[in-house]
Amino acid sequence: MTTDVKILALLALLCACASSQYQPTWESLDARPIPRWYDEAKVGIFIHWGVFSVPSFGSEWFWESWQKSKPDSSYWKFMNTSFKPGFTYADFGPMFTCEFYDPDHWADVFDKAGAK
Repeated sequence: MTTDVKILALLALLCACASSQYQPTWESLDARPIPRWYDEAKVGIFIHWGVFSVPSFGSEWFWESWQKSKPDSSYWKFMNTSFKPGFTYADFGPMFTCEFYDPDHWADVFDKAGAK
């Protein structure tokens, strides 16, 4: 499946979802249709990418691990040695530039891995 076809399929799905009316309840959300490919897929690939990627330390739970941990944790040590005092999680925002983001490369990798 070419990247263009994948994009068109995604846009069609998004349009279908946008035209549906859902309420902020579990019952309403659970009533939404599941795409056919979801039930037919044997393996899925999920990428979770965000501001937490900027420090490249730990995981997507970076803020939680940094802010909710004891001051002697590896997260506190990392922040104290890598960033100025008073640096906040929000300060990572402008650094999240996505300069190396290449969706065509990822589409090729997933296609070669057999993802549908």
